[in-house]
Amino acid sequence: MSAEPRSPRERFREQTRNEAKQVAMEQLAASGPSGISVNAIAKRMGITGPALYRYFANRDALLTELIADGYRDLAETLEGVAHEHRRKTPENRFREVAAGFRAWALEGPQRFLLLFGTPVPGYVAPDETFELADRAFAPILEALAALAPESPPSSALDRQLLAWRDRRGGPQPPLPALRKAVRAWSRLHGVISLEVIGQFGGMGVDPEPLFRVEVESVLADPWD
Repeated sequence: MSAEPRSPRERFREQTRNEAKQVAMEQLAASGPSGISVNAIAKRMGITGPALYRYFANRDALLTELIADGYRDLAETLEGVAHEHRRKTPENRFREVAAGFRAWALEGPQRFLLLFGTPVPGYVAPDETFELADRAFAPILEALAALAPESPPSSALDRQLLAWRDRRGGPQPPLPALRKAVRAWSRLHGVISLEVIGQFGGMGVDPEPLFRVEVESVLADPWD
């Protein structure tokens, strides 16, 4: 069944919101998250600040939309990679998803830093963004879950990880996969973050083989 056609007002509202978010992303690239200003965006668009506040209640509402868009795009990208390589072994699927994460970050470094960089002072992300972040994490967890043995919780960290997954809902993955997936996410994020901010440039080190070594070390790590 086809969707109901949108009214001219609805189309205008969507166009205005999309234009505002595009300008905000340009501000983000120029000055980082703290440089995003609703009034400056309105001026750039040729409208008044109060007019733009009809579309975004405040700066934090705009930030939430940008963060949600970023996580949604990352999740769709990694889900697409996992689906494309679904017939490969779990090890190779993990390698492909990890490479997809790095490629996504390098394609939009400021977007990556908005999601994973220094928190914006005073901003508190709503639950919606945590749900989308969990969706982006899922392809990594699912690839490792296909390899993991079963084991009972044996540490305070295990219990914290299980409690986190309980809060997120859905099927509970094998605990060893959960441990390894969190370690993988942390380590891959660390290498990518250093690459995005240019820390390897002065060293004369190519980050790509370093990243691949880190991916292989995750797979070779013990499950406990």
